[in-house]
Amino acid sequence: MSSKDDKKLIEFADFILKKWKNYNDKNVNILAKTQNAYHNTITPIARMKNSNFELDLVLRNNRTDKKHPFGIFHPHEHLNNIKKENIGLIEVMGLAILPPRLKEELELLNDYILNNKDINTNEKIKKHTQWVKNFLPKYKDINDKNIEKILQKEISKTFLDVLKNCAVFKRNKKGMEAFEIFINTLNK
Repeated sequence: MSSKDDKKLIEFADFILKKWKNYNDKNVNILAKTQNAYHNTITPIARMKNSNFELDLVLRNNRTDKKHPFGIFHPHEHLNNIKKENIGLIEVMGLAILPPRLKEELELLNDYILNNKDINTNEKIKKHTQWVKNFLPKYKDINDKNIEKILQKEISKTFLDVLKNCAVFKRNKKGMEAFEIFINTLNK
């Protein structure tokens, strides 16, 4: 959203927040409230651009279930070796902030992969075993000149999956149709 009038922008954002807080769509697993807990919220991102106030509103749902104890719209457990922390403003704005622990872990993985060592034997990196097993067969020639690029590429793919997990409205036909339904509630 963009406007020269910051007060109107804030009013509109508040209107959307109030609609979203109580919004349900069981077809895409969005429940605003269970028992006494509210789940829908918004993460706002504000900035100035060309003398206009701009505001992005990131729709969030913090509900959990047995399959996803950290959150249905949170990085799923099979991706936690790369990112288990919820995404925040920086990630929403398109910048991947990865945990500092990965620096040492990637150095170790580099060594273990190049030297055919069993990753599962090292406590610091054994959580990456399945991830490495999944992508390693895609590469015919892994050497000290390309290992870093391969690891960066695979981390990027995994991080994209993290972002997809966190999206309340998925970037597929069903998700986009559900988003359109929500947008249409703003006209009522």
